[in-house]
Amino acid sequence: MQPKQKKISIIGAGSVGSSYAFSLMMSGIAREVVIVDINKKKAFGEALDLSHVQSFISPVEISYGNYEDIKDSDIVVITAGLNQKVNQSRLDLVKDNTKIFKEIIPKIAKNAPNSILIVVTNPVDVLSYVAYKISDFPKEKVIGSGTVLDSCRLRSLVSNFYKIDAINIHANLIGEHGNTEFPDWSKANISGIPFDKCNLIKYKKEDLEKIFEEVKNSAAKIIEAKGSTCYGIAISLLKITKSILRDENSILPVSSFIDNYLDVNDVYLSVPALIGSQGVKGILKMDLSNDEINNFHLTAKTIKDVIKQIGF
Repeated sequence: MQPKQKKISIIGAGSVGSSYAFSLMMSGIAREVVIVDINKKKAFGEALDLSHVQSFISPVEISYGNYEDIKDSDIVVITAGLNQKVNQSRLDLVKDNTKIFKEIIPKIAKNAPNSILIVVTNPVDVLSYVAYKISDFPKEKVIGSGTVLDSCRLRSLVSNFYKIDAINIHANLIGEHGNTEFPDWSKANISGIPFDKCNLIKYKKEDLEKIFEEVKNSAAKIIEAKGSTCYGIAISLLKITKSILRDENSILPVSSFIDNYLDVNDVYLSVPALIGSQGVKGILKMDLSNDEINNFHLTAKTIKDVIKQIGF
C-alpha cells in the first residue's frame, strides 16, 4: 500500500526534531513538513537547509512557521523541551518541561484540533499524560514515543549477541521509558521459540540480564559521548508516523493511556499497542509472569507519583 502524503508539524527544532524532519524528508511519506520553535532563527535554518535538496527527493514542502501554520496537520510531533543532562534521570526534567507543555499544548489544540499528537519530550510518559489532560484530545490520539526505541535497542543487542537477524527477535521493554522499564522475557522469543528452548543459541539468563542493563545505559552513554540522542529516536518516530499515515496496524510499544490493564488505570505507560490511522486502535493484553506484573505495578506507581507531584 502506498503511503498517503500528509502534513506533519514538528514542535521543536533541536537535534531530535531536525533529525526527524530529515528522516521524514528522505522517506517521502509527507507532502508538507512545518517546523516550529521558540528560536525562529534555528527553525528557519533547519527548514532552509533541508529544502535545498528538492531535486534529489520526493516532492515535499518544508517550511518553518508559527503555531498558526500547523493548521490542518495530520500529525503534530512534540520534541520541544529541555534536554536530558549527564547523570540526570528523565524524571528530573518533569517540572520545567511541564511548564513548557502548559504553554504549547493549548496552541496545538487550537490550531490543529483534528491532529494526532506524538509526544517525544522527556519524561515522555508523564508529559503524554499532561498533553492528554491539557489538550482534551481523545486518548487514542495522544501517543508517547514510549519504549519503541528502547525495544529496538534490546532486539539489536540480542541480535548482535546471538548472531541472529534482529527481525527474528521478538521482545519489548514495558512500562516507563526510564529507570523502571523492564523486558517481557516471559513472552520474548526467537521466531516464536522461547529463548530457553531455542536450539540455535546457548541460553543463559544472566546474558539477557546483561544485555538489558546495557540497553538501560545506552542513552546515558550516547549523551555523555555526543551531548544528545537523535538518530535512533528519529527513525523510531518515523516508524510510528508510517504506521499512522499508512494505517499499517503495526504493534508498537508506544506510551498509551492505560485503563483497566493489569489493575492499573489512569496513567500513560508503554505496552504493545495497535497503531493505525486513528492513533491507538487497541492495546495488546499480555499474559505476564507474576514478577513482571509486580514490575508493571511498580513502574505505574512511579509515573503516577510524579503526575501527582505536578498537580495532575
